[in-house]
Amino acid sequence: MAKIRVMIWNEFYKERNRDNARAAYPDGIHEQLKKALAADDLEINTAWLDKDEDHGLSEEVLNETDVLFWWGHSKHGEVKDEVVTRIYKRVNQGMGLIVLHSGHHSKIFKRLMGTTGNLVWRDVGERCRIWCLDPSHPIAKGVPQYFELEHEEMYGERFHIPTPDDIVFATWWEGGELFRGGVTFRRGYGKIFYFHPGHETYGSFYNENVIKILANATRWAAFEEEHDYKCKNVPAKEEIKSQKIDYVYGE
Repeated sequence: MAKIRVMIWNEFYKERNRDNARAAYPDGIHEQLKKALAADDLEINTAWLDKDEDHGLSEEVLNETDVLFWWGHSKHGEVKDEVVTRIYKRVNQGMGLIVLHSGHHSKIFKRLMGTTGNLVWRDVGERCRIWCLDPSHPIAKGVPQYFELEHEEMYGERFHIPTPDDIVFATWWEGGELFRGGVTFRRGYGKIFYFHPGHETYGSFYNENVIKILANATRWAAFEEEHDYKCKNVPAKEEIKSQKIDYVYGE
């Protein structure tokens, strides 16, 4: 049986420039995830912002990727628009996308959602309890009714996203806030999972339940078949301009 081809993309900036982030993830978040998710049915590679001129995400690389992980925080604006468009098209064709923590403000997530991705936040390292709202969902397989993270950055509502297809997990915070922190979407033929834990100074990616959820999400989101996601019988660009048609699915 063919392996699921996974690409873990990490900004990889703060781990190299902030002592507290380096202490939490000395080799980078991407390397910790690669190690924690290692399995016989997964072929895992990593890339980061300054790996090369395409941020390690050339068209050739994406064409050989079934599931893309995305972790970004302070350098969203430095991600090239042409790379974002490349990812956008691959998701619509069927590539899975797993967006982690501050990836809610990434260019690719906002483009796929069509919203700002804004939320309420506070970083004082408080305790949170992550509740499993849909134990029948494949992403929740083997996950307890709830589990706790001793320290995380608080994300709270209102979370400016479209109505999710599934709310698999919701998080309660020590300060009283609630957050739809584990949600799914479909765009074209692609499956998307957003999951909030993973601030760079805390050890959430060492937590066995977090890793179990991400492992499940990888297999749920895996690219299954090549699709032509563009609409059929769409007018040519010249006709679109003349008819003043603003948007055509599939771009």
